[in-house]
Amino acid sequence: MATIRVRKRTNGSSSYTAQIRLIRDGAQVYQESQTFTRKQTAQAWIRKREAELDQPGAIERANREGATVKEMIERYVLEMEKARALGKTKLATLKAISESYLGQINDQDLNCQILVEYAVWRMGPEGGGVLPQTAGNDLAHLGAVLSIARPAWGYQVDPHAMGDARKVLRKLGYNMRSRERDRRPTLDELDKLLTHFQGILAYRPSSINMLKMTAFALFSTRRQEEITRIKWSDLDEAGNRVLVRDMKNPGQKLGNDVWCHLPPEAMAIIQTMPKAVEEIFPYNAESISA
Repeated sequence: MATIRVRKRTNGSSSYTAQIRLIRDGAQVYQESQTFTRKQTAQAWIRKREAELDQPGAIERANREGATVKEMIERYVLEMEKARALGKTKLATLKAISESYLGQINDQDLNCQILVEYAVWRMGPEGGGVLPQTAGNDLAHLGAVLSIARPAWGYQVDPHAMGDARKVLRKLGYNMRSRERDRRPTLDELDKLLTHFQGILAYRPSSINMLKMTAFALFSTRRQEEITRIKWSDLDEAGNRVLVRDMKNPGQKLGNDVWCHLPPEAMAIIQTMPKAVEEIFPYNAESISA
């Protein structure tokens, strides 16, 4: 049953509230209302919604409680952390998305247009003015959430929305793929950096030895988190190699343990480290970053 109620506004104009109430076996199973400025529009909405609600399963879908993007992200993080730790970059990106306006979008309302608008917003001044590659990373991390939200948890996510959004952005001329880095620090820059670390170490000998950390990173080409995980038991001095555990890769890093060759310079740095604990570089990666 549908009704239209007319209300007079303070300025003398009228509004039309269209209400749909569905009764089955004497009980109300669904109710919905919308307000319009024209009676004809309200009547058209009623015809359209009644036709939609007449489809099989439509009432059940209309009554379901949806989930916002933020809620989907929170569930994804909770479930994934049970199996393996997520990288700090991915966690930070997902947290930023959940706290943006996109986080309040309902699952069944999330479509290609909204995702494109979000990426463009991120590249604009209000969204941080990021590069297209960064906006592309946002979509990639969100895509990981959406890819399991429907089959695993039954959320009403359009399975084609993310793929279509990427196609549209490419057509608009945005290169969302990360660019390969082609620049190395100059010797002058390295000299200034190492001089700075030397001054800190002279002033505070108990601080992290960033001279050795920086030099080892340069010669071994390993990431700071990988370096701090290396143990003395992972070192093969005879083979000039070290076992890097959970090496980062585009897929699954957990359990991705790889033997990596060490040039003489990197091996020489290791040989200067004291064997006081099981880690060769017994530092916290977060502290190194700071």
